[in-house]
Amino acid sequence: QVQLVESGGGLVQAGGSLRLSCEASGRTFSRYTMGWFRQAPGKEREFVATISRNGAIAAYGDSVKGRFTISRDNAKNTLYLQMNNLKPEDTAVYYCAAPEREGPLYYTVGGYDYWGQGTQVTVSS
Repeated sequence: QVQLVESGGGLVQAGGSLRLSCEASGRTFSRYTMGWFRQAPGKEREFVATISRNGAIAAYGDSVKGRFTISRDNAKNTLYLQMNNLKPEDTAVYYCAAPEREGPLYYTVGGYDYWGQGTQVTVSS
């Protein structure tokens, strides 16, 4: 059974940084692409970033390009999201996600089958 557990959220002032982590268990982590999404109150879940199995390829949503960096440590079964220059509009619950199948990068909610419980990120102005 795949389990994803996020950590690292919190309250930060605009312009600050946070690093989120997602520990995965239940299968061979390195065989699957991974992703980060976020959901603000009253809004749909939004794509943030995705990363290839070996970490060599990453892609980002337009709203976070140049500020966020996705990475992974396959030896530790852990996915990361480094968030810099945070803005109040980045406030949301952040989720890590994994697909059922080995395959390409996925950019939509529908591409993922397993989700963590989420971690709250709040950016004050």
